[in-house]
Amino acid sequence: RDERRIAMASKMAQFPFVRELDGFEFDAQPSLDPRQIRDLAECRWVAHGDTILLLGPPGTGKTHLAVALGREAIRRNYSVQFVTAATLVAMLAKAHADGALDKQLALLSRPKLLIIDELGYLPFEANAAHLFFQLVSRRYERGSILLTSNRSVGEWGEVFGDPVVA
Repeated sequence: RDERRIAMASKMAQFPFVRELDGFEFDAQPSLDPRQIRDLAECRWVAHGDTILLLGPPGTGKTHLAVALGREAIRRNYSVQFVTAATLVAMLAKAHADGALDKQLALLSRPKLLIIDELGYLPFEANAAHLFFQLVSRRYERGSILLTSNRSVGEWGEVFGDPVVA
């Protein structure tokens, strides 16, 4: 029964692929502390509604870790949703144009953990940055967010087109 629950929750999370922490090559990323990642896998940060940032250049395993941590959260009975930043912004923009932004924000606020992959891969338009900010504000201290980005936090003003929103 538990395996069925995990399989169904993983399908609903919409992970792009299956990855586990055991499959991550920590030797290829010497700056990453395996103990810290294993501690994150305990999901206390999810229980507290905290946010995690996985930052680094392309090809360093950020998405692998995000999916693996999401799967660990599911094993611990937390609801999870995975989405790329580009898809998320498109969803929010469409909902805004259709007059259904509140409904979309409510849907995205439901999962205990929202994983947003590839933040900063493409810069946001001004309106998209404000829509994203609304989502983050709605989830603040209610649900966790795990963000992956190839851009440093200092560069997020460029990504969002507005240093204040960043």
